[in-house]
Amino acid sequence: MDNSSAPDPSAKRTQSPVPMTKPATAESELRASDADRERVADILRDAFADGRLDVDEHAERIEAAYAAKTLGELEPLTRDLPAHTAPHAPKPAAAAAPAGPPLPPARSYSPNAVAVFGGAVRKGRWRVGSHLKAVAVFGGVELDLTDAVFESPEVLIDVTAVFGGVAIKVPENVSLHGTGAGVFGAFDVREQTADDPYAPVVRIRGAAVFSGVEARPKRGKQLKEWVRKQLDR
Repeated sequence: MDNSSAPDPSAKRTQSPVPMTKPATAESELRASDADRERVADILRDAFADGRLDVDEHAERIEAAYAAKTLGELEPLTRDLPAHTAPHAPKPAAAAAPAGPPLPPARSYSPNAVAVFGGAVRKGRWRVGSHLKAVAVFGGVELDLTDAVFESPEVLIDVTAVFGGVAIKVPENVSLHGTGAGVFGAFDVREQTADDPYAPVVRIRGAAVFSGVEARPKRGKQLKEWVRKQLDR
């Protein structure tokens, strides 16, 4: 009997490799984009302007929104707001705006500007929250708010200057008020009240010891980006 065609039991069987399926990433674990963070920030600004969030809640959530890494971190920030939409949902198409050069993204700085035997500067297009601190000890601090993006209708700036100097510039269309003391120094705030009753208010308080603190509006500079302006109010 011819067994030449019978399979050899000692021969190794070759099996096709089983493809490995990569587990799907949960939606909440997807990385958030800058656009996702901005959409959430817009909802928070609307809620703040409507009185649904107070100053502290708004500031806390805005900070968390810009620090979020995933969609899951963004979702709880607007869960209790009526304007809530999923962070990744596309915004409704807006009316076409006149073409112009795109604005650079606003920078985020620490709310504390400290200069000790040195200098600290905040200027350009940067985000301004509800509370800032400026400390100058044998140094100088410059806070230029003329091109800043205001994220609160009222900004409180606490200033301490000891053998140093602090200079603050604001747009000419915001209200500026100040209370402070100069001890062998000057605490000079050039106060003004904006014509628009809804314009942001900048308040300066603190002390200058053997130092100079100056806050004044910069003529020709108009604030363009702020909560109520974005809501067309």
